[in-house]
Amino acid sequence: MPQTLEKISTDTLHKQQILILDFGSQYTQNIARRVREAQVFCEIHPCTKSLSEIKTLSPKGIILSGGPASVLEKDAVLCDKKLFELGIPILGICYGMQLITHMLSGRVSPAEDREYGRAQLKVQENSHLLNGVKNNSTVWMSHGDLIEELPTGFKCTAFTDNSPIAAIENPTKIIYGLQFHPEVVHTSCGTTLLDNFIFEICKCDKNWKIDSLAEYSIQNIKTQVGNGHVLCGLSGGVDSSVVAMLIHKAIGDRLTCIFVDNGLLRTNERQKVEHEFRDNFHINLDVVDAADRFLGKLEGVSDPEKKRKIIGNTFIEVFEEEARRLGNFEYLAQGTLYPDVIESISFKGGPSAVIKSHHNVGGLPEKMHLKLVEPLRELFKDEARKLGREIGLPDTMIQRQPFPGPGLAIRILGNVTKDRLKILREADKIILEEIKTANLYNKLWQSFAVLLPVKTVGVMGDARTYENVVAIRAVTSTDGMTADWAHLPYELLAQFSNRIINEVKGVNRVVYDISSKPPGTIEWE
Repeated sequence: MPQTLEKISTDTLHKQQILILDFGSQYTQNIARRVREAQVFCEIHPCTKSLSEIKTLSPKGIILSGGPASVLEKDAVLCDKKLFELGIPILGICYGMQLITHMLSGRVSPAEDREYGRAQLKVQENSHLLNGVKNNSTVWMSHGDLIEELPTGFKCTAFTDNSPIAAIENPTKIIYGLQFHPEVVHTSCGTTLLDNFIFEICKCDKNWKIDSLAEYSIQNIKTQVGNGHVLCGLSGGVDSSVVAMLIHKAIGDRLTCIFVDNGLLRTNERQKVEHEFRDNFHINLDVVDAADRFLGKLEGVSDPEKKRKIIGNTFIEVFEEEARRLGNFEYLAQGTLYPDVIESISFKGGPSAVIKSHHNVGGLPEKMHLKLVEPLRELFKDEARKLGREIGLPDTMIQRQPFPGPGLAIRILGNVTKDRLKILREADKIILEEIKTANLYNKLWQSFAVLLPVKTVGVMGDARTYENVVAIRAVTSTDGMTADWAHLPYELLAQFSNRIINEVKGVNRVVYDISSKPPGTIEWE
């Protein structure tokens, strides 16, 4: 049974918080996902967060992430040494463990050979952290330094063939460290290790539940907005759709959604949004046709980041104009997710890097002087989907594959024109049709076409051709932070190629992208 509304509060949902301090690891968000999968709330904060701020958060436990640097570097990113005196359980992962060792007067040294990939863990000491971990469990290593001497009061509890110290602990100070990454799927005992830390050591309860969150979010919106009116930028994607429904349930007709047709949409995208939200959900929806305006500003622009900026800025212009026309609003609703926030913000330029710009994180509120309503800001994509299902959105919307805010513009490498958009739309439509026919749509995180900025020689109808290349991208993922390329059946790939080349004028070659994330991204731009 869901918790009653009276029992739901910020304190209830957040009092069991695990704090993750980010030192720049590519796996930091994986840590957060694993903690939340255990039904415990957690947040990622920069490793530069002050001791006073950490105390204010009152976390039940702290996890120090990995990172690309070495604690031995002159400008190594460290933390306040007093962190280790707070009496809060601490788990250091990879760089985090080396940081603990270095700052508490142990000795870290460069390894003769960098260790990257799978290793077999040898458990040599009883430990609360290692409870239930089988000997010779597979773990995932990614490091260039080794611990040679432990700080006073610490003991080694496990090792591998290449890492004589792979797990450490000081039970008195409640400080633990792992040289490997328990947050990645390649570590077979990772869930056990993290559960041991969260529940056995930090003494957390399972209280981060979507059924509780739905009621809490609606009540929180009511409290925040009061009698005010809210604008919502609606794209028809999962995030903005969930936000619109939550706010509609909270304040009814005081919500107005704006859908901007930027000319960069897929086939029939606009019509589907109008039908769902006007006819089915009876939500106030304003549709703006701004296709010519967007395409005009994109003319001759090939740089991907410039495309994103142009699209984001033009969206702001159109949105502002339409907002003024519609009347006075006090609030702006956005489908901002937690990964959007983290990917778009880098502390002092590092150690984490800005991956790409998200036009719904920053800019628009500042320019419009509206108060933000972002009910999904703490959630990952799969959590947003669960929340949408909880509030009654149909599976056809909940399971909709992510579609980028800049639309097809970042799936066209090079210049964006009406002709190239037509080619991509037709190819993309075929891919989605065939994916759904094969009953693979809900099994894939994303599947789409990319139009490349090259032409190749071909032979069609005994004649030489020199035409475009379409790349197909299909990946599996749980949260979009990491992804594997989908091992689609050869027969399906052949069907893609056959239909696209035969049905889409201007294409004579189809290729398949077999890159994972990392090192690639899911989108090509």
